[in-house]
Amino acid sequence: PGHSAKDIAAQGPFPKTRISCKDVPAETLYDVLHDTHYRKKWDSNMIETYDIGRLTVNADVGYYSWKCPSPLKNRDFVTLRSWLPLGNDYIIINYSVKHPKYPPRKDFVRAVSLQTGYLIKANGTSACILYYLTQVDPRGSLPKWVVNRVSQFVAPKAMKKIYKAGLKYPEWKHKHDPQYKPWVYPEQNTLPSVSLDELSVQHADSLENIDETGLPEDHLNMSDNEA
Repeated sequence: PGHSAKDIAAQGPFPKTRISCKDVPAETLYDVLHDTHYRKKWDSNMIETYDIGRLTVNADVGYYSWKCPSPLKNRDFVTLRSWLPLGNDYIIINYSVKHPKYPPRKDFVRAVSLQTGYLIKANGTSACILYYLTQVDPRGSLPKWVVNRVSQFVAPKAMKKIYKAGLKYPEWKHKHDPQYKPWVYPEQNTLPSVSLDELSVQHADSLENIDETGLPEDHLNMSDNEA
């Protein structure tokens, strides 16, 4: 979709976070963000993630479910993701779509990514800077303190996890199918094809709204694994 790296890096109505990743080349961090098998090793918020199908050599549709701090209900997403190497830099963006075979589930609140983007800028040959922007509608009438807590703590903490994951990825990947990188080598991609005709943009106002405003702050279980 028509968003340039410049658009993603620019200031906008998005919570924006950046982290400098010493000793992690840009292409390594790009691999980390793509590798769903490795994600299970570092993303403790994740319940489940999998690829649904591919649209083009650099776009696919995927599912991700997220463990929210109790007593909030867990969230899930179906998103269209696209990616682009830009010389020594990389960009990955996603937004929520509706897929007829993956409707909202009873055990999750279907949240909406209006626009989420990662921009990885090389900083020499062995380091990079990661920019992360997200505009998500979590659905549900969340208390304001939850939104504040998430924006203050969760995004920066997630960035640190990604950086640590980047440091450990080369050793892990060396032992786990090191040549397999379908995001780099599209001929390795065995996902079924998805047609754009099957998809539509997921508008937040068409989803059920769960009222969670009454939850008191002192009942929030924001453990290290969940934040």
